[in-house]
Amino acid sequence: MTDISADLLAEILDEVREDTSGDLVPHLGDYDHPDPDALALAVCDMDGQVVSAGDADVLFDLQSASKPFVYALALDQKGVDEVAARIGVEPSGEAFNEISLEAGTGRAPNALVNAGALAAHALVGDDDDDEDSRFEQIRALFSRLVGRDVDVDEEIIEIESRRQNRNQALAHLLAEEGSLARDPHEVVAGYGRQCGIRVDTRELARMAAVLANRGREPGGDDQILGHRAVRYANSVMFTCGMYDAAGDWVYQVGLPAKSGVSGCLFAVVPGRLGVAAYSPRLDEHGNSVRAAAAIEALSDRLHLHVLDEVGGYGFDPAA
Repeated sequence: MTDISADLLAEILDEVREDTSGDLVPHLGDYDHPDPDALALAVCDMDGQVVSAGDADVLFDLQSASKPFVYALALDQKGVDEVAARIGVEPSGEAFNEISLEAGTGRAPNALVNAGALAAHALVGDDDDDEDSRFEQIRALFSRLVGRDVDVDEEIIEIESRRQNRNQALAHLLAEEGSLARDPHEVVAGYGRQCGIRVDTRELARMAAVLANRGREPGGDDQILGHRAVRYANSVMFTCGMYDAAGDWVYQVGLPAKSGVSGCLFAVVPGRLGVAAYSPRLDEHGNSVRAAAAIEALSDRLHLHVLDEVGGYGFDPAA
């Protein structure tokens, strides 16, 4: 069992709680957010033991936090070469929903911007699978990751389905370049449902622990995702997971991570921990203000930066 205590996590939450800066996700219009002040932090170790503090049982949509897992699933199903023909691995230097592709190749720049996430979603399943079958494979993956049958947030999906112009444009641009494996309209609809899958902070920490554990269920024997696929997903998260704040995140926190505009954020401590936090208000990059601050504080306290790793939870670079 991890020696990280709930008291430590609660102490970190108290440190970041008073920061009420940021905005709720802007594209949902007059959606009445049920928990705008929710705040939670959780860790899961390689034995599957979860420690949490705060509002850790509040459900939220995964949104873009779903992207690395579906990318890994596509890598498992299709192999590196077929995925790489459609999705690159370089930071884009642009907004996550920018309507642009990689110069000279017509690929999405990476799997964690929307263009890449659409391309990865389209790669799931066999040639004769329809969108319903493809989504059920994705939902089954997330059910295995959290250990229960997950559902989707139908209200959010319905609202977002009316505001899909940019994703439709991206999907059609990918299709025009030969980088989308399926019908653009079906892919956008299925991707919307993928983003609407709901988990809580404890479950997201467990999902992150799968990526920390080479794709294996923490504390169990289920190989949920392949080792190589997880390595590639973690690599892309390290360089691209926090969008155009990725460089600062690696510099300050030093962990592969991915955010979602619902306010969730998870990070991977390879071989050791999955970490997750939740707080709905977002900064200008679309990352949760308090969730990012909480995980940064945890990384600082325990010296989790991967470039400082020397055994235990790391060493103090100032020592």
